[in-house]
Amino acid sequence: MVDGRGIGPGDGRCVLVVVAHADDATLFLGGTVARWTASGWRVVLVRATDDAYDSVGSDVASTVSANAVELADAAGILGVHQVVELGHRTDALGDASEVALREQIIRQVRTHRPYALVTFDPYSGFGEDNLDHVVVARATDESFWTSQFDLHHPEHIDDGLEPHGCFERWYFGRPVGEVTDVVDIADTLDRKIDAACAHRTMLTNWANQLRLQARTGGWSLPVVDEVLATGDVRPLAEQLVRAGAARTGARHGLAAAEEFRVVRFGGMEALLEQHGRRLA
Repeated sequence: MVDGRGIGPGDGRCVLVVVAHADDATLFLGGTVARWTASGWRVVLVRATDDAYDSVGSDVASTVSANAVELADAAGILGVHQVVELGHRTDALGDASEVALREQIIRQVRTHRPYALVTFDPYSGFGEDNLDHVVVARATDESFWTSQFDLHHPEHIDDGLEPHGCFERWYFGRPVGEVTDVVDIADTLDRKIDAACAHRTMLTNWANQLRLQARTGGWSLPVVDEVLATGDVRPLAEQLVRAGAARTGARHGLAAAEEFRVVRFGGMEALLEQHGRRLA
């Protein structure tokens, strides 16, 4: 469905976005996040890891600090209401307890009581080679239903938090398992690019990775060399973000777009439409 039904007036309702790394929300769905916030949705962004290794030519402590600051800058550009840090070591969630991570996410669901829960698609087709993404996807997906059980983590109830059921789940990925909703981001593409450019430390490291791969294959890439020589990530970030949004949009007759798999009412919308009644 072009321009998903979820992008209507937010009226202060919450969208909870759970990601692994600082730049995930910007690069995967920054245009949609900007549309949500512009429409009155309260977006809370949860980052699972500290991105301690995502830099080049720096040390761990400086990398953690820089990526946290740049995440806050990008979130501000997109209009994110709050950033929540879970603090796991980056690129190591494969060794972490998925159940413990799930408990942290359940707590966020019960705290912020979102209308929509947003994360990586755990059933993405192919191309997802980041284990942190996979673990966050599975833990968040399972938290959707376990956050509704009062016997799951009764300590939350003792803390004054109640079970909560999200009405929608939005999944993104590379690619999503099945595209159900497409969001037109032509009006928010520039904000997505600005937010991407805020992630200077991570994008500089990505440029270095591209240079290493290109050299192994016997290539040079001037746009990457320019980033590493000047520290200005905009030429690379703008080119790639615009091109990606245009490719996605072209599949749906739009100038720029982002794709999602959206599940509403636990996949039982027919039951709701046949027997449900709107609350006053």
